[in-house]
Amino acid sequence: MKKENLGFIFPGQGSQKIGMLSDLAARYPVVGRTFEEASDVLGYDLWDLVQNGEQEAINLTERTQPLLLTASVAVWRIWEERQGSEPGLMAGHSLGEWSALVCANAVAFQDAVKLVRMRGAFMQDAVAPGEGAMGAIMGVDDDVIRSVCEQSAQGGVVSAVNYNSPGQVVIAGDAAAVARAVDGLKAAGAKRAVPLPVSAPFHTSLMRPAADRLAEHIMDTAFSAPSVPVVHNVHARTESDPEVIKTLMIEQIYSPVLWVDCIKTMVDQGIDTMVECGAGKVVGGLAKRIDKGLNVYATEDCDSLDQSLTSL
Repeated sequence: MKKENLGFIFPGQGSQKIGMLSDLAARYPVVGRTFEEASDVLGYDLWDLVQNGEQEAINLTERTQPLLLTASVAVWRIWEERQGSEPGLMAGHSLGEWSALVCANAVAFQDAVKLVRMRGAFMQDAVAPGEGAMGAIMGVDDDVIRSVCEQSAQGGVVSAVNYNSPGQVVIAGDAAAVARAVDGLKAAGAKRAVPLPVSAPFHTSLMRPAADRLAEHIMDTAFSAPSVPVVHNVHARTESDPEVIKTLMIEQIYSPVLWVDCIKTMVDQGIDTMVECGAGKVVGGLAKRIDKGLNVYATEDCDSLDQSLTSL
């Protein structure tokens, strides 16, 4: 049954951890089957990696991206098996937008696994290790962040790339320019301005080579109109034309993630309850900070999934 006031949101990089989804897998065989599908595409045992590997191994971008996609799709399949309510809208944070498109039947799961593995590899390759950086900024107005980034660029690249919640923005770009911006934002009164342990400056113009490389693969992949509308990171609107969606997924690689606007769009369209579908509680926490009136549920383990299904 469809609930027009229900939204599903999907996590991006940063939600991965060794052992995730283990208790769900013990209860629901569909988790193992979903990971097997992904492993067939990837050529390695993804489930073994996330259960028995090292955190450093799953933090490699080209592994993180298919891992989080697979985890979200596995949880969505459990939700469908348990006959949970169908949402009225979906959105995903960065990589999570691919999870949303798969769960909305806009792109086949195996095709998406292939694409996000390449997306991760191409993004990592776009900038040499150590040359790019990202920083988390808290407690400063967005306009001040944009202004300080502009002043700090000095011929390089630094810009706001993730508008995560009011007062929480991630900046990225050339390592030296990001360092200047972090110092400048501390001087401008930021409560927190710290470098992030990320090796590539995602969602900046430095990612255009990655987007160019991925573009032909995306264009060659079959997309359909989503069965559930997906709010896109690039402009915080929904789109039904498969060819336009392909273009948005290419642009998303080098464009800021307008997460605050995505959540506001969902709320404006009547969403008052959200389920974070997949690992962790990061994007659910951001949604709650964006709109305190939202009811937010998790699905990362049996207890949280049962509670979400019972409540909804």
